Amino acid sequence: MRRRVASFVLFLITVLALSGGVWRYAYLQGLDQLHARGQADLSLVSDRLVGQLQRYRDLAVFLADHPQVAQVLDRRPVVEAQAFLQKVADKTTALDLQVLDRSGDVIVSALGTDAAQVPRAEQGFVRRALRGALGWGHGPAAPLTDRAYFHAAPVFAPDGQVRGAVVVSTDLNGIDYDWRGSNPAAFFTDTNGVVQIANRSELLFWARPEGAQRLVPPDGAQLEFAVSEVGTHEIWRMGWGPYLPDAALHLTRALPVVGMTGEVLLDIEGAQRLALSQAAAVAALCLAFGALLFLATERRRALSDANAALERQVAKRTAALNASNTELRREATEREEAQAALRRAQADLVQAGKLSALGQMSAGISHELNQPLMAIRSFAENAVQFLERDRPDRTAENLTRISQMADRMARIIQNLRAFARQESVPQTRVDVTRVVASALELTQTYVRDAGVALEYGPANAPVWVRGGEVRLGQVFVNLITNAVDAMGGSECKRLTITVDPADPVRVTFCDTGPGIEMPDKVFDPFYTTKSVGNATEGTMSGMGLGLSISYGIVQSFGGDIRGSNLDAGGAMFSVTLESADTGEEGQA
Repeated sequence: MRRRVASFVLFLITVLALSGGVWRYAYLQGLDQLHARGQADLSLVSDRLVGQLQRYRDLAVFLADHPQVAQVLDRRPVVEAQAFLQKVADKTTALDLQVLDRSGDVIVSALGTDAAQVPRAEQGFVRRALRGALGWGHGPAAPLTDRAYFHAAPVFAPDGQVRGAVVVSTDLNGIDYDWRGSNPAAFFTDTNGVVQIANRSELLFWARPEGAQRLVPPDGAQLEFAVSEVGTHEIWRMGWGPYLPDAALHLTRALPVVGMTGEVLLDIEGAQRLALSQAAAVAALCLAFGALLFLATERRRALSDANAALERQVAKRTAALNASNTELRREATEREEAQAALRRAQADLVQAGKLSALGQMSAGISHELNQPLMAIRSFAENAVQFLERDRPDRTAENLTRISQMADRMARIIQNLRAFARQESVPQTRVDVTRVVASALELTQTYVRDAGVALEYGPANAPVWVRGGEVRLGQVFVNLITNAVDAMGGSECKRLTITVDPADPVRVTFCDTGPGIEMPDKVFDPFYTTKSVGNATEGTMSGMGLGLSISYGIVQSFGGDIRGSNLDAGGAMFSVTLESADTGEEGQA
């Protein structure tokens, strides 16, 4: 009986240890998946915030060169200038537009100099603008709003001296209003640790004490909070209200371009519940196996007692049978252990594949989808203008293009889903002239606004290559926007695109920019000559990933991409692709 009790206790301890190990492993795996998904969500919401705020930075730079601003600084009547600023503020949803003189005093404001709190010259972003650089900052703009973001751009005289500044005020309440209630809980803190933007309104103006990790509400109440480390993950346990998780994975991302830090709280209840269910399943299997083993042992013991009188007569036979039984049990145990090891190895491989796919999707999803999104926004704005002008035919044309862009996004998402399932889109026949035309259509506004002259003579007949239309279009759009950006400081801005239908097909993009500084490194990941402020919206410019991704796409088609400098100045990028047989059909 003592041996039975000891064996039972030892078995329970083993089951508990095994279940605990399974729970720990499953919990860490769940946190790893949650971390990858949270990083993607945080990247998306951070890029969205930066994009929304930088629109107003571009507005400040544009107004700094406007003739109306120069007239105001010349001390001409400001009535027309104020009406102009009011019109611009209405169309751009800016909170206020102000023109400051060299001493920092407001000359004219869209709301009137007495209608709102006016930025003072001692504020950092105003001082920076008056020194000839772009300035930014945030704070209250009473009585209009308690949360405002300011962009200040210097106004230069013909001799290069700073004459004044243009200040664009943005209401942060309008920026995060559409985010309210979305998952997961995300917020942005300034350099002082104060929450300025959040998709949970109850977190606004909460502050992080110096040297602490917790957040404290404005009234100073000490709410429930604890922090722990699980592996490499930071877990917050808190009681901050019904709209925030009780236990959450805390992730952060620095946004120096807007002077804030993005933070996200991801509910870990799902990961805990899944780990607990897996541990319970393992424990149940072990207990069931133990019960069967116990019953088998008890039955064998009863039979052994009943046949004790016969053992002397069949001792030799019983010994042989016992040896065989022991060998069979040993083989059965080894087979079960081998099968369990195989299942664990298969699960680890499947999990590694999922994490790899998720990591690739989070790195490329913004680059894949921003181009069609920008086109949809542009066509939608054009449609609104044509409706105002009573041009239903042009409105219908823009709506049709929006539908086409939506179909294009659906194809992109289809590619991303196939990539997440570790599947590959088959290489099929694509008309490269149509892909170039689509890329030019997407970038025509950007090319026109940059003052670039385009030289392109499409072929009279289709030029078929092997590849994928969506991904090849991504490569061409990236090369076009890079060429336009490179010619930003050139006097002569001309982009020449040619398609050589010979086998193999060769598409070249020639610009009149400064050329390539290091041609042998231009396709390396994270190599770039652009600052973040010069990054083209909707691309990976400034991060050094655009050309690297384009290189990988062309290589996957069996083609080649090269960059070189022209003798007459400028750069040339050539994309070489395999010709497709005219009998091939389909579209990637």
